[in-house]
Amino acid sequence: MPLNDIGLLRFFVGVVTAGSLSGAARAQHITLPSASRKLRQLENDCGVRLLHRTTRRQSLTDEGQLLYARAVRILDDLEHVEQLLQHKNENVTGQLRVTTPISLGRRRIAPLLARFGALHPELQIQVALTDTVLDLVDAGVDVAIRLGGMDDSSYISRPLAPNHRVLCASPDYLRRHGEPGQITDLNRHQCLHIGLLPQAEWRLDDQVVRIQAHLAANDGEVVQQWALDGYGIALKSIWDVAQDLKAGRLKQVLPGHRSPAAPLHAVYPHKHHVAPRVHACIDYLAAHLQRPDEESW
Repeated sequence: MPLNDIGLLRFFVGVVTAGSLSGAARAQHITLPSASRKLRQLENDCGVRLLHRTTRRQSLTDEGQLLYARAVRILDDLEHVEQLLQHKNENVTGQLRVTTPISLGRRRIAPLLARFGALHPELQIQVALTDTVLDLVDAGVDVAIRLGGMDDSSYISRPLAPNHRVLCASPDYLRRHGEPGQITDLNRHQCLHIGLLPQAEWRLDDQVVRIQAHLAANDGEVVQQWALDGYGIALKSIWDVAQDLKAGRLKQVLPGHRSPAAPLHAVYPHKHHVAPRVHACIDYLAAHLQRPDEESW
């Protein structure tokens, strides 16, 4: 019967090192009957007797000496491989695939990933910019940056930074059409929606307002540019529009009302072993993403 249990090899080396079965049992924190069963299993697997045992001493058979010498070499080689892998992991190497929303990716995530990659020259980073929610496993994605978390138990979701959405429009649009005084006034304005359907629901405070979009697109940057060009009011992540608000290119509409929080999250597949490069990337993003709403716009 083939020997394929590394644990039994470690046990056998421990028996020889301890000088007795009882000593090995104490060192490995198992009972003596359990140690005896392990030895019998190993001898049955090998098909030979490995130890001569009396009440006072034990000694290796010829086959036992051969197995012991080979087992020590195998375990040393295994430890060496583990050390090599640990060193490789500490260096953060390999291929890392990241997906992120288009506007957020261009403005915030891609520059940070470039800096992260510069710290780890043996890491190859691939970034997919898309506003489409991908199946990470099917797409071969290691980490997805998303606005809001995920309830799917097959994924792990880690918060990175706070986020909320704000209503905004260009000063020119507001001069021409006036500013809404309350949430229901949005129905009388030209609304810009991210999505392919003209009808949408915008949530502000505890209210839901149903809007008929004047313009709709499945690209957040297109919608933001429409707002900048004076075509209407958009509901956008503060991460996307903070600089435009600060520069006066956009103005916040109904500033006393907020949409529900949708923090930035890093989402990755739930696996038994997650590559250290994934954890290192997420740690870096969490440490370097700053709150856009702390800027004095």
